[in-house]
Amino acid sequence: MGKATALQQLAIGIDIGGTGTKFGIVDRNGNILFSSEISSRNHEEVEGFIDELYDNLHAMIERAGGTGRIKGIGVGAPNGNYYTGTVEYAPNLPWRGIIPLAKMMEAKFRLPVVLTNDANAAAIGEMMYGAAQGMKDFIMITLGTGVGSGIVANGHLIYGHDGFAGELGHTIIIPNGRLHDGTGKRGSLESYASATGVRLTALEMLQNNTEPSLLRNIPTDQIDSKKVFEAAVEGDQLARNIFEFTGQILGLALANFVMFSSPEAIILFGGLTKAGDLILKPTRENMEANVIQVFQNKVKILVSHLKEADAAILGASALAWEIQD
Repeated sequence: MGKATALQQLAIGIDIGGTGTKFGIVDRNGNILFSSEISSRNHEEVEGFIDELYDNLHAMIERAGGTGRIKGIGVGAPNGNYYTGTVEYAPNLPWRGIIPLAKMMEAKFRLPVVLTNDANAAAIGEMMYGAAQGMKDFIMITLGTGVGSGIVANGHLIYGHDGFAGELGHTIIIPNGRLHDGTGKRGSLESYASATGVRLTALEMLQNNTEPSLLRNIPTDQIDSKKVFEAAVEGDQLARNIFEFTGQILGLALANFVMFSSPEAIILFGGLTKAGDLILKPTRENMEANVIQVFQNKVKILVSHLKEADAAILGASALAWEIQD
């Protein structure tokens, strides 16, 4: 293939999150030319989801110059398996069991499709375009509806023998702790350090003490991590305690991860990072307090500076550039 042709090629990046699916058309320099979003939860059956995705992307592909310009499609999805192109038992998605998503999308779009775990895709985006540029060893932690992670060691993403390595959100941090509805396991990091976990902590703290709080004025079903953040900014002590507790657990988990792979940095990404020092300060303090001396004050905790929608789309699209002609 001539160099001129390669420069004109574009890739599609799709990030399937527990709540929303973001997608875009990207050039080789990481410019997102077109992007949009649909709900991940509109369809009980995956076929309906793929149809809606196709209808939205088809118009974009035409505006970008047609299918001939598209190198391929990269997809980041919860429990996405890079080796098999399947999404397997994703706890935060409505489709159950093993879904051959890459094959189904190839049939619909008539383009090659590469799929990986959503957090792995974000890690690739961070490595190519973000805070991890030039780093060979780092861990990406996404703090969204769930807790995802991508582990890069010696410049390579760790996939493991079966494609599922790097499920740090499901590591057990508190034995016999909070039940995770999706997995049936108790005490996982995701049960505490996700947006969902912050909501559950808020409900527990409100129930277990009588401390006055702005959160008591909000109907229970409307309390979420954003409302907790807003209350904390107003100086609400209970809301601040919720973030302190979340940071303690996240920091403890990060200490374990540091001792596992000795990364140069841990890069945090996703909605909860918007709480800034409310969550970052207790996280840093508890990470340092729980690592052994040889790791102390060596590992940076960074917040991704890529826009949330962009990092996942960019990372997913980067997978498409690896497709062999």
